Amino acid sequence: PPTFSIHVMKETLVELAKKGGIEALEAEANQKSSMIYDRLDARPSFYRGPVEKTSRSKMNVVFRLPTEELEKKFLIEAEARSLVGLKGHRSVGGVRASLYTAVPVGSVEVLASFMDAFAAENDR
Repeated sequence: PPTFSIHVMKETLVELAKKGGIEALEAEANQKSSMIYDRLDARPSFYRGPVEKTSRSKMNVVFRLPTEELEKKFLIEAEARSLVGLKGHRSVGGVRASLYTAVPVGSVEVLASFMDAFAAENDR
């Protein structure tokens, strides 16, 4: 009988095929990361991305705000909107949005809208 790991791999590949294969997943990853990077690029004095554009990750978008106080406020207000898990790594700080394959495009749209509203309200 197949082992559990083989069964999980089979189910994963079936779901991948249903979604359109690797090309479809790549297109979705590009779409999701662009939604967030577009916000960083539109307000570089407010959302500061510490990673060079040519080295940006499609899976983990990291950024800083002008002050640590604003970062704390951002995280509190995000969590109040069910946007969780955004706190950056403990040794680096900031904000980290993980856009893994299981994260739906709609969830990233909610985060992007929140980023727009938060910047509009707090960028003085």
